[in-house]
Amino acid sequence: MSSDDKRYWYNLTTGEVEQGYVSPSVDRAGPFDTAEEAARAPEIIRERSRTWAEEEQREDESRPAPATDAPFDDMLENDEK
Repeated sequence: MSSDDKRYWYNLTTGEVEQGYVSPSVDRAGPFDTAEEAARAPEIIRERSRTWAEEEQREDESRPAPATDAPFDDMLENDEK
């Protein structure tokens, strides 16, 4: 028995906390160390998603904007000749 068999999962379909591999993987979020933590899975998933989105936005804002006369313009002109 692997250690994940003893951990807790949140069933995304039923909203129930399960111990071990009860449901198909597509229906599970986890693993979590405690049943209480697994019960908070929707909240934890929202928090992590929000954090990742904020990080991506900061990364996007720190990248320079593309030049208006991109190198592809030259390529298109050459193809027309």
